[in-house]
Amino acid sequence: MPIRYYSTNRHVKQAAGITPFTGSVSFREALLAGQSPDEGLFVPDAIPRLSMKDVVALRDQPYWQAALLVARAFLSEEFSFEVLEAIVKDAYNFPVPLEAVYPRAFVLRLDQGPTASFKDFAARMMARLMSHCRPEGERLNILVATSGDTGSAVGEAYKGVDGIDVTILYPADEVSLMQKKQLDTIGGNVRAMCVDGKFDDCQNLVKEAFADKDLARFNLSSANSINFGRILPQIVYYVYAYAQLAGAGEEVVVSVPSGNFGNALGCEYARRMGLPVAKLIMPTNENDEFPAFLETGTYTKVSPSRACISNAMNVGHPSNLARFFELYGGTVDRTGRVHRYPDLEEMRRRIFSVSVSDGETRQTIKSVYERYRVVLEQHGAVGWAGLAAYQKKTGDTRLAICLETAHPAKFPDEIKNLLGIDPEPPESMKDLAGREGSAINLSRDFASFKTYLQAHLKIKK
Repeated sequence: MPIRYYSTNRHVKQAAGITPFTGSVSFREALLAGQSPDEGLFVPDAIPRLSMKDVVALRDQPYWQAALLVARAFLSEEFSFEVLEAIVKDAYNFPVPLEAVYPRAFVLRLDQGPTASFKDFAARMMARLMSHCRPEGERLNILVATSGDTGSAVGEAYKGVDGIDVTILYPADEVSLMQKKQLDTIGGNVRAMCVDGKFDDCQNLVKEAFADKDLARFNLSSANSINFGRILPQIVYYVYAYAQLAGAGEEVVVSVPSGNFGNALGCEYARRMGLPVAKLIMPTNENDEFPAFLETGTYTKVSPSRACISNAMNVGHPSNLARFFELYGGTVDRTGRVHRYPDLEEMRRRIFSVSVSDGETRQTIKSVYERYRVVLEQHGAVGWAGLAAYQKKTGDTRLAICLETAHPAKFPDEIKNLLGIDPEPPESMKDLAGREGSAINLSRDFASFKTYLQAHLKIKK
């Protein structure tokens, strides 16, 4: 029986502006819609299980094999084996290194794709799924809010894809010069908009556009992690890493630097699919709404979000917190209002979270390099600092995997200042200096954004 998808807001009662969507949709419908009509997020009504035999059989196999295993678990009722195999083979044609830092502690380097960011993994698979599902003769208009890496990964993944246009919104003062260059110069069917505001303003503009009935005719969809099509591919690298490093059934701890929580959610789903994750570590930067919630039991979003050097994680109210609450029996809406609290004790048992300051982030970059000759950038450093904090508090010596989510060459000034070296850029970034293009400047006012969309979006292919 195919998995169906329902809204995280379906239980909301008597909340202004929310009319709960109590139905369910297919994966294809959830993928193309982006988010539920009640501004909730789509979640699966069942989580498939993976057999440990199938997982360990992935040892020494190419990454796309792990992607095919996870994709088939969720999608085999809606897509043929041949379609899924073609999609993952085409999406994952780059290396996925696992770097040993010290015995039983590894960095999973998700920085070798076309834009040197972990976002490549989700965006490339999602673009191919969406292209396959696009209604004949119609155009899809993808709206994306980015705090750094999502936009360029999505833009590159969808560049040149037939019948799909992409509009990317990013905060003017919170992306690195390298990230801005990537975003502004994609071109073609991808346009970048530089917003006079913060990431949360960009995210709210996108969510308001989805909720605006006047814009429904433009076939809007999302490639942010509010779309479950972004979450599903993010389950894969945990399965892949486990298969390469762990013995059958061995418990591991995984540290995931966390901003909008889509990446960590992938690990949560992997655990519920049967992967033996003993602890999910979710360190944040100074946007500490989640570690504060786990500590106090009361959720208060950080507004406005705090600008930190780990800029892709500058999120004051993570969208995917709604899915975490849902999985643990609670409900929180896009504004940060809690309608029902989750099982806090169970969350504390499964998840560890800590806030990492900019000073601690920089010190981690320096100490890891000086001690192990491993170069981390600031997002991976938040992940490593969170792992170290967890190990210091608990003494846990189980096999540990920490995610490095972007290439250090994306932040050359920071690395040069801290380590005195120029990080060697990956192949995907070597032509960046010669690329040309500019963004469209936009205020944080929704009326201006709506007017722009109505004037520029196309409906037909």
